[in-house]
Amino acid sequence: MEISFGTVTLVIFIVALVFVFKTINVVPQQHAWVVERLGKYHATLGPGLNIVVPFIDRIAYKHVLKEIPLDVPSQVCITKDNTQLQVDGILYFQVTDAMRASYGSSNYIAAITQLAQTTLRSVIGRMELDKTFEERDHINSTVVNAIDESAANWGVKVLRYEIKDLTPPQEILHAMQAQITAERGKRALIAASEGRKQEQINIATGEREAAIARSEGDKQAAINRAQGEAAAILAIAEATAGALTQVGKSIQQPGGEAAMNLKVAEQYVGAFGNLAKTNNSLIVPANVGDMSSLIATALQVVKTQK
Repeated sequence: MEISFGTVTLVIFIVALVFVFKTINVVPQQHAWVVERLGKYHATLGPGLNIVVPFIDRIAYKHVLKEIPLDVPSQVCITKDNTQLQVDGILYFQVTDAMRASYGSSNYIAAITQLAQTTLRSVIGRMELDKTFEERDHINSTVVNAIDESAANWGVKVLRYEIKDLTPPQEILHAMQAQITAERGKRALIAASEGRKQEQINIATGEREAAIARSEGDKQAAINRAQGEAAAILAIAEATAGALTQVGKSIQQPGGEAAMNLKVAEQYVGAFGNLAKTNNSLIVPANVGDMSSLIATALQVVKTQK
């Protein structure tokens, strides 16, 4: 059977084309391909154009070097106070060593998933229920540290772990809600009592300040009255002294003593007249002659003036 030249050429072209495709490999950015030569690890191909030996070298594994989110399945954990808690989270990791990721574990994704679950159960088992809600950051960091230490042998770097949801049983939720309601009621009562206490303090302080202000006002008023009375007494005394001085000077003048005697006689007679008006009994001076002499003196003064 004869084979035509064209057929041979086509076969050679196809073989050459296959050879080229097997020889030249273009690795995308942020990817790493593991090459085996005759069943043994040979090299790791980086991004770009790479040449391998056809039929001897084989692309055994292809890894993505980007950050990969891994959903960790939900599981039931038991807290320190024997409470069941439904927990699920998400793990972020990145392949850092393509060779170890290929040969360090048969399935590194399953390995880090199982390790994340077991570590999470261990961490929550050492905490009480209330603390699990408060210590999320502590739980996340503990899980990351535990997984990252083991994942280094698998060529994987665990970046972070985030708890998506913590779900206690329904009866625990009701009890927690009742506790929160009671706590809020307690805080409301305390706030109201503190308000009343502050109100009473403010009222007492206001009354004290008002009493002090009133006492200060009364004190100042008394001082002002005393000063006014002292000034009035001083003025009266000065006026009296001035009047007496003037009277003394007048007595020393000619006819002054007689005028004084006349004034005294008038007052003397007037005083007895007033006594007679205000009393039923008639009051007579003990020495009628004194009155006569006074009257005589007064008449003498009048005559002298005429």
